[in-house]
Amino acid sequence: MESSGKRDGFTTTVGVIVATLGSAVGLGNIWKFPSLTGMNGGAAFLIIYLAMTLLVGLPVMISEHVMGRKARADAITTLQKLAPGSAWWLIGAAGVLSAFLIMAFYTEVAGWVFAYVIKALSGSLLSTDPAVTTQAFTTLVSNTWWSLIVQWVVLLWVAFIIVAGVSKGIERMTKRLMPILFAILLIICIRALTLPGAGEGLRFLFQPDFSVVTWGTVLVAMGLAFFKLSVGMGTMITYGSYFREDQNIPLTATRVMLADLLVSLLAGIAIFPTVFTYGFAPDAGPSLLFITMPAVFASMPAGGLFMVLFFVLAAVAATGAMLSLFEVPVAVLAERTKLSRKGATWVTFAALAVVGSLAALSSSTLADVHLFGMTFFDLFDYATQNILLALGGLFICLFAGWKWGSAAIQEQLSNGGTLNNGVVVKAYTIVVKYVTPILVFLVLLNGLGIV
Repeated sequence: MESSGKRDGFTTTVGVIVATLGSAVGLGNIWKFPSLTGMNGGAAFLIIYLAMTLLVGLPVMISEHVMGRKARADAITTLQKLAPGSAWWLIGAAGVLSAFLIMAFYTEVAGWVFAYVIKALSGSLLSTDPAVTTQAFTTLVSNTWWSLIVQWVVLLWVAFIIVAGVSKGIERMTKRLMPILFAILLIICIRALTLPGAGEGLRFLFQPDFSVVTWGTVLVAMGLAFFKLSVGMGTMITYGSYFREDQNIPLTATRVMLADLLVSLLAGIAIFPTVFTYGFAPDAGPSLLFITMPAVFASMPAGGLFMVLFFVLAAVAATGAMLSLFEVPVAVLAERTKLSRKGATWVTFAALAVVGSLAALSSSTLADVHLFGMTFFDLFDYATQNILLALGGLFICLFAGWKWGSAAIQEQLSNGGTLNNGVVVKAYTIVVKYVTPILVFLVLLNGLGIV
């Protein structure tokens, strides 16, 4: 393998795991996973999701890690090094575009979360009436200047961490944030399990009812398994390029996948018992985070405290994901231009502040501006989630499974023969060649509304 030279990287195995986990864990774990589980029948969906994670998300993650570590470069240069003189570099370019567009709208959602931490501390969200919490959310997102300010604050927060570098910025921060995330989750879970409706909420989450499963349920689980591990957007190639030479990539990716699943399950345990106890709908969808949960917490004793903890938890989860997304274009600029890392960070910051404002103002000033029938916020979301990520994941599988070749995969996954993991490598090779591409293609067709 190539030497990383003076290039910054993760310094410890723990650093690799927490940084990668920080990328995979995001707001999707706190609201999207529980809400999709609620909308698709609970435990039966959970079982299908786990199977799809093993067949879809994990193989693509391993592929991206391997490619990044081998090339020791940004997402675009990685493909140029591994397949010189070909068009495969477009996979990396699509990943960079995906990461940028996701940050353009994700930072606005994160801004709402950060604003809700302040609102929770002030007590202004303490109402059991969903109409009141709905009005609080509508007031926030429809205010032009507040929408911009909260996004800029989030961008500054992430940029200052990125400027510090990979080891002193990303690794150091995620080492601090991930324990906080788990600690807060456990505290909220313990409180939720003491509520009268805990048993009903746990049955909903863990007792399968396969009578509600449809082909649509499988497609939703498949798509969630693919998107929730931050694959197909250049982040795992970029982070893989910072891995240590002796990193056991299959084991690391599996640990991250299981830890990500654990966070999602804990979020479900924290949410469903409280939702059932106070008579709210478990399938509230995205509004679960900003409308339903404040009303739920306002209904319980000491709810103000747990509401603050909940939104701090969401802010921590959002930060880890944003660090990996922000790092993708920064790495490209820093390694392919004459810009320093600091310069690349602030150029990326400025570009996101401009493009992101289109998403930030989609509920206020630009609410009536539509492209392809969608606001800018919805367009960025649709283009990435339904098209770019699936295309990126599909071609990553085709590259790893068919273009690169079994010998190169064997050499990388076994760390040059130092790891005795032949069975794992063989299983991965079969899945990434014959199973994952078909499933990711179905995700793409589903996103396009074809199936």
